[in-house]
Amino acid sequence: MKTIITLSTVVAFSFLSCKAQNKYDIKTAKNYAEISVKDDGKWENRKYIGGTAFKNVQTLKLAKEHTDHSFDIRYEGPGWESNKVGYRLYLDWRNAIDIFGKKTEEIVLPQVGQDGFDSYHLMQNWGSDILKAGKGIGIGSIDRYINNERQHFYEVDSTFAYIENKANESSVKVRYLGWKTVSDKIDFTSELTITPDQRYTKHTIKASKEIKGICTGIVKQKNTQLLKKESKNKKWAYLATYGTQSLVPDKLGMAIFYETNSIENVTETELDYLLIFKPSTKSTSFYFLGAWEQEKNGIKSQEEFVKYLDEKLEQLNKKSKL
Repeated sequence: MKTIITLSTVVAFSFLSCKAQNKYDIKTAKNYAEISVKDDGKWENRKYIGGTAFKNVQTLKLAKEHTDHSFDIRYEGPGWESNKVGYRLYLDWRNAIDIFGKKTEEIVLPQVGQDGFDSYHLMQNWGSDILKAGKGIGIGSIDRYINNERQHFYEVDSTFAYIENKANESSVKVRYLGWKTVSDKIDFTSELTITPDQRYTKHTIKASKEIKGICTGIVKQKNTQLLKKESKNKKWAYLATYGTQSLVPDKLGMAIFYETNSIENVTETELDYLLIFKPSTKSTSFYFLGAWEQEKNGIKSQEEFVKYLDEKLEQLNKKSKL
């Protein structure tokens, strides 16, 4: 069985207060986050068998048995959305972030995956999963790139997830205790925040120990154009792709905005475009986004996408936040 954490345990792990939860109204919301689990079935090897229905929880300790396609968590991890776009995190060794393209501005995550474990891969009235992460990093996810190889979250002592919804933002916070890669073992915190009327997620990360190779990035797809902009003497830059790269297939843009002084190296592999962070124990924030042509009033060309990115970059370089 999974462990649903008490509030005292949440506080002990430096999670946020839940007082604002009581003021949140999903009927009028433009932002939302959730994690939905089964807890009345049983484990057989690493598959969760039975259980009557998925239930949303605010806090969760990941079961030791959990891996990809264990069937205990709806759409395999936490999800978060604005009225523009949705995202989900594979809460297992892959640790990749995927995109839910939305054709509506209504909140949709509560219905995703309710009519079949992976029904969201087929186009629904609300939209669908539009990104094939495959063996890649997805969009804005975290891994470690060392010895010319991406190190996943294969070995973690404990993983905790926490959800918070407020009127002006929704967030998913994940704390990995004892993440082991190569000869290093660290604690790592990842906080993903989305706000109304925006496509981007703010991703804030923090490591307990300075280690080389913590990275984020964008999975490579065919039929795409790599877009980069880094201006001399400017604090922020972006790395992006655009093209017919959705699962539909149709036009999709993906981008990461990053502080140039936080990055040690920009590289690419067979699978991904990667940003390698400088070793640090300080909190580091960056932004990532997906822009799908079928969203309401969506971006439908590379020219529109670049214009949108340049406007956001100018805002960041003036104000240091979006």
